[in-house]
Amino acid sequence: MSKSKGTISKGVDPILIWLYLLLVGIGITAIFGVTYVEGEPVVSSFFSFKTDYSKQLYFFGISIVLATFILLTDSKFFTATANIWYAMGIGLLLLVFPFHSSVKGTESIIRFGGFQFQPAEFCKVCVCLALAKYLSRVDMNFMRTRSQLIAAAIALLPAAMSILQKETGLALVYFAFFIVMYREGLPATILVVGAAVAVLVVATLLVEKNLLAFVLTAIAAFVVYLMRRQVRRDRTLLIKIVLLWSLCVGIQRFGVPFIFKHVLQRHQVERIYSTIGRDIPAEYMKGETGEGTAENTKKKGAVDYNVKQSKIAIGSGGLLGKGLLRGTQTRFDFVPEQRTDFIFCTIGEGFGFVGTVTVLTIYLLLLFRLVHIAERQRSTFSRVYAYGVASVFFFHMAVNVCMTIGLAPVIGIPLPFISYGGTALITFTLLLFILIRLDADRQMVLR
Repeated sequence: MSKSKGTISKGVDPILIWLYLLLVGIGITAIFGVTYVEGEPVVSSFFSFKTDYSKQLYFFGISIVLATFILLTDSKFFTATANIWYAMGIGLLLLVFPFHSSVKGTESIIRFGGFQFQPAEFCKVCVCLALAKYLSRVDMNFMRTRSQLIAAAIALLPAAMSILQKETGLALVYFAFFIVMYREGLPATILVVGAAVAVLVVATLLVEKNLLAFVLTAIAAFVVYLMRRQVRRDRTLLIKIVLLWSLCVGIQRFGVPFIFKHVLQRHQVERIYSTIGRDIPAEYMKGETGEGTAENTKKKGAVDYNVKQSKIAIGSGGLLGKGLLRGTQTRFDFVPEQRTDFIFCTIGEGFGFVGTVTVLTIYLLLLFRLVHIAERQRSTFSRVYAYGVASVFFFHMAVNVCMTIGLAPVIGIPLPFISYGGTALITFTLLLFILIRLDADRQMVLR
């Protein structure tokens, strides 16, 4: 199963390696810029395991060891054990329920002494491998509804378990795998329907419910009028339009309110309404009045404050930034979670417009390289896995950056390789280096 001596670098894509090292280096530098305490000896503090940047450096060391083992492993190992990885990931998610620790509103973390492990993060690797294994089956016909439902279940089972563990942010990441399914033949109509539902949900939040119901009815009536000739020939078409209208009204009237009242956490509802600049409706206040309402207003103000401080930090960086260790918004804790979820604003304040554009350019180069590598694979397994990695990275990058500038709700999505966190860094490293290993053996047809 292991490679012969001296072949670890054979076929390995050097561009991905350098992009990886560059992003991790930027991350450790940004964490150092936020958490370094004046007066501490810089060199010794990096190896003390007491500071966040020293811990991230240790996590990087662990990641490199794991990456080396992956590069020494035969690619067939990952195809042979893909389903075992998935079973292990689901097993770890099940262990969270009896052994979890509550951390900042989430119940998705298991503690081992001073260490924390989040199975929902690691399970992205497992889903990526399992989905690649399933879609690369010899008898696979992805145009069949049954095959599409099984593939969707592979991706959405961990998402559902993450929601039960109050980790809605990471649960949303698993929807990125639908991009992979689309590449492998998922009908575009399904994605269009999904996008339409998303638009309907947003419209439900922005438009008064009776007015929106009237608009949906008017649209349905207009469609019937335009297709009146087809409707006369085929009465089932009218039934389909009526059913679609009923579904839309049902989502607007009952689906969205149910999700906001019984599925989403209080702080998640606050963040969503903060993003769209609206006050939370009384029906979503969960029966709180008086003092409870005042507390809700106070928390909503805190959510608004967090995003505003993030925008101020990015804007204050100007063209070239204030420099490392010279930021005021991030150095003095005005920005929440500036080493994790909001680390992009740390880069913006310290290195300005040039720094943020540089980081985004590196990410774009990474994404383009991943797609290029995916398309040059001979094996369906490798191609599906590569697109899975690209989709996960794209989702994390896009949502995290949009969070920090107020274009998306704050849902706790880390920036790949840059945000502080051992589980996240190791997971992203595993995702990338398994792909590098598969790509090195791209002349093989893996199943």
